[in-house]
Amino acid sequence: MSSKNPVIESVDVIDLRVPTSDTLLGSDPFHKKPNYSAVLTRLHTNEGITGTSVSFTIGAGNDWLAYGVKDLASLVIGRSLNEFIDRPGEFHRMLVDHHQLRWLADGMARMAIGSVINALWDLWAWKEGKPLWKLLVDLEPEQIVESIDWRYLGDGLLPGEALEILQNRRNGLAERETRILKRGPKAYSTAGWLGLTDEEIVHTITEVKKSGLDCFKMKVGENLDRDRERLAFIRGVIGEEALLMLDANQIWGVEEAINHMKQLVEFRPHWIEEPTARDDVLGYLRISEALAPYGIGVACGEQVPSPVIFKQLLKSGAIQFCQIDATRLAGVNDVMAVILMAAKYEIPVCPHGGGIGLCNMIIHYALWDQISVASQTEGRFVEYLNFLQDDVFLNPVAVDSGSYVTPSHQGWGLEMHEKFISRHAYPAGKVWRGREALVFWLEDLFRLNR
Repeated sequence: MSSKNPVIESVDVIDLRVPTSDTLLGSDPFHKKPNYSAVLTRLHTNEGITGTSVSFTIGAGNDWLAYGVKDLASLVIGRSLNEFIDRPGEFHRMLVDHHQLRWLADGMARMAIGSVINALWDLWAWKEGKPLWKLLVDLEPEQIVESIDWRYLGDGLLPGEALEILQNRRNGLAERETRILKRGPKAYSTAGWLGLTDEEIVHTITEVKKSGLDCFKMKVGENLDRDRERLAFIRGVIGEEALLMLDANQIWGVEEAINHMKQLVEFRPHWIEEPTARDDVLGYLRISEALAPYGIGVACGEQVPSPVIFKQLLKSGAIQFCQIDATRLAGVNDVMAVILMAAKYEIPVCPHGGGIGLCNMIIHYALWDQISVASQTEGRFVEYLNFLQDDVFLNPVAVDSGSYVTPSHQGWGLEMHEKFISRHAYPAGKVWRGREALVFWLEDLFRLNR
């Protein structure tokens, strides 16, 4: 634990990519051959403590994000950690409101901001000697509220309302924390990646069932007949009592989504995730209203880049499950705002995991929500993937008896094995040397012979 005031001296930003396209793990209707990738950001201080974050992509463009992170990180080099601790909201707005970069708006720019902000929060947690979730739980309600940019959110949630939510939840907080230390948030796992064979799906389900999971998600949307076939199959594997979630990854138009889902009612899906474009609030509202009589909820948030869009989704009743992503928004400050809005509108927060490092981060948000904000576990599920953990992170996330094991390590727990970094750094890492040239040659050969 540091007792001084560390100063940020330098930053490492590393482009990491894993060729998951070889196995089709992570495949869905839109993203048929993803390469799970991450921008690893490390802020180094003069006291030897390091703040670490990751931002997740699926391959191409990871270098664009890395460049953006490097550019933004230059704005905090030479600044002291105590400056951030004293004014986290001000630091956040400094990056979000950059007089030129702001023109790039949401999307990649906000992800780059989040990388820097999340590394600063990690530094703070390391300085305090606490897991990130514990740091958030221990903050005073006033500190939380002052960390959030309320400019565009007041018609959805006022700062005073957020303060009242947090203050009211202080009652029983210690008991909830003690309870959740014994049994963390309930987990679910994606079993039916679109590119997997039936045999591979069975293997995936069998492996995660060993950890006590009884909630599973399947990718849908490529073909109705195939969806029905696969759903019948997966129902048989997971059993009639297990929860089944579906995920379309934005492949449908609004009416197409409604019509497709009506044909899948017999399989009793708990929700349909991302049935249409992430930004189409009116479309989500239409889908939600159409599917409500069938008992199918609508989930969204994995790719939502702004708290303002979340405000509209939550306030309008367009979604029944709020799926915040750990790295899509501009860091902890943004995510706290969304979780507080979800609490006001009584929408359960079910964070999106997957990817590299996302499960390691979302567990901290889920814990803060379930201890300090929503103050309940009912109807809340946290995504879990059992790959890209043990070989990647020094402190991999774990699931036991169907629930996350509550992290006890400092910060986010995103520190990686150096062997993984050296092998998967792009394009010079051992995994990638010569690989891209071969791929391009094969593509050219195919085009010439078509």
